[in-house]
Amino acid sequence: MYFHKYLILISCFFILFNCEKEEKTIFTDTYITSKNNTIVEINIPQASGNTPVANQINTEINNTIFSQLHLAHPNEIKTTSIEESIASFIKEYHTIKKDFPETAQQWEAQIDGEVMYQSPELISIAITSFINTGGAHGNLIISFLNFDSKTGQPLKNSDLFTNIEAFKTLSKSYFTTATIDKSLLLDIDSYKLPQNIGYSEDGVILLYNTYEIAPYSSGIIEFAVPFAAAESYLAFNGSY
Repeated sequence: MYFHKYLILISCFFILFNCEKEEKTIFTDTYITSKNNTIVEINIPQASGNTPVANQINTEINNTIFSQLHLAHPNEIKTTSIEESIASFIKEYHTIKKDFPETAQQWEAQIDGEVMYQSPELISIAITSFINTGGAHGNLIISFLNFDSKTGQPLKNSDLFTNIEAFKTLSKSYFTTATIDKSLLLDIDSYKLPQNIGYSEDGVILLYNTYEIAPYSSGIIEFAVPFAAAESYLAFNGSY
């Protein structure tokens, strides 16, 4: 009888050990490009490990890339893979080239992703997209994606905080410091949080893409609010 109980305890231990092992999400770099390696280059993290969690994360990453490569009708995306989206981007380029043969500009798309932060509670990923389809300059966009580490569910900015309005008030002074050398004519009373907020080892990162809050010449505005200053407003622990 005691031996039977011992076997049950050992079995439970191995079950718990395997479950904990399966819960860890691992990221590996995945490189995808067009056949001639001259128009599209994509280098992004791909999640693996706990299959349901990894699938959720990979789907959100892929959807972000789909939206960047589909220029004509981004709200009517029908592709289901990055390779299909690359093919759609190249097809659109050749269509423009056919209609306007005098156009010398060759399109290009460079998309890179990185895991900014990973803990048992939260995963933050940055996707940087540079799309050039002619014109005076290309279009650089950085997108932060946040996920619940346990479920893989995407998180909204409001999900990151227990009191987002208090955090907004706190972040004002950090914003002022970050922009003091940019000579921006901004009304600090109308200050608003950016679309992109995520975690990194430096703290809570706030990033304004070009044109989001200032002219193109100001570029991307990015700054961090240290975890030590923000911890009372955070829904997730800021330590690994």
